Amino acid sequence: MEEVRNQQIILKNYVNGFPKESDMLLITSSAINLNLPEASNAVLLKTLYLSCDPYMRGRMSKSQGSYFDSFTPGSPIEGLGVAKVVDSTHSNFKKGDLVWGGTRWEEYCIINDPQFLFKIEDTDVPLSYYTGILGMPGLTAYVGFYEICAPKKGEYVFVSAASGAVGQLVGQFAKLSGCYVVGSAGTKEKVDLLKNKFGFDEAFNYKEEQDLDAALKRYFPDGIDIYFENVGGKMLEAVLSNMRINGRISVCGMISQYNLEQGEGVHNLSQLIAKDVRMQGFLVSRYFHMLPKYFEMIMPLIKQGKICYIEDFAEGLESAPAALVGLFSGRNVGKQVVVVARE
Repeated sequence: MEEVRNQQIILKNYVNGFPKESDMLLITSSAINLNLPEASNAVLLKTLYLSCDPYMRGRMSKSQGSYFDSFTPGSPIEGLGVAKVVDSTHSNFKKGDLVWGGTRWEEYCIINDPQFLFKIEDTDVPLSYYTGILGMPGLTAYVGFYEICAPKKGEYVFVSAASGAVGQLVGQFAKLSGCYVVGSAGTKEKVDLLKNKFGFDEAFNYKEEQDLDAALKRYFPDGIDIYFENVGGKMLEAVLSNMRINGRISVCGMISQYNLEQGEGVHNLSQLIAKDVRMQGFLVSRYFHMLPKYFEMIMPLIKQGKICYIEDFAEGLESAPAALVGLFSGRNVGKQVVVVARE
């Protein structure tokens, strides 16, 4: 029976405040057997790509009503990724299959309950796309924009954190729907990407704006119909003052709040009443049944070159802690992916 040493990234201890690379540790575990016991009903994976996502920050702290369980200190970090099946005793998977879904931050990974593993049927696109546009971020953009906001041609759309894994897609979906779309980001490089690569009508660097309310009035003199929320805090407060009657807000994330011990309050929620605005949060895991419908829409757009997706690659499992921490300072440009192996 073949055995290999297995490198892992573990969480050292629960995190308070801003996460640091030193909160995680690269270790080499005891040898792992590349042949599963026959009665195990499990899948053994070789990790190819790992996804760095903002929601993972909540799992680094001791759970207090979070929608995901906390990571376990001393154990490998859990997340989403792309992998190759090395061995399988589960009827849905066979050796050599390519899969995406729930995995762990280690070179080889045994999944005993593969209900959140999905077989990759289409390999005519980069495999890394299954961490992003063809994975959880892509479905998030689709559900949050089309299902929750139900856009109409000619509407005014604002996207915060617009150059990230989800935001870059929402903006392009808005343009495909005939909407006017503006995005915010944190650097000149990202603002240029939004306008010149992703086709946003306008974009601005929120760090250069003294008054976010005034900035939004400049770009939306007639108000905002749809806001795709990725940031929270002061940005949400400014948006609420600029919503139009019957506006919709899709609450995908609030990255400005994740590292605060005490979250910021929003002081003008009464705008929801006065303007008949609907604000709805959602968890994409409750919409995985929509993957076939989403793939039916997105695959032709990718293959016809009608949609663009930018990825930011970090090479090697050892680079994963820095890549994850970098999300919270805006270091990444596009979808942050860790390359563990290229098959």
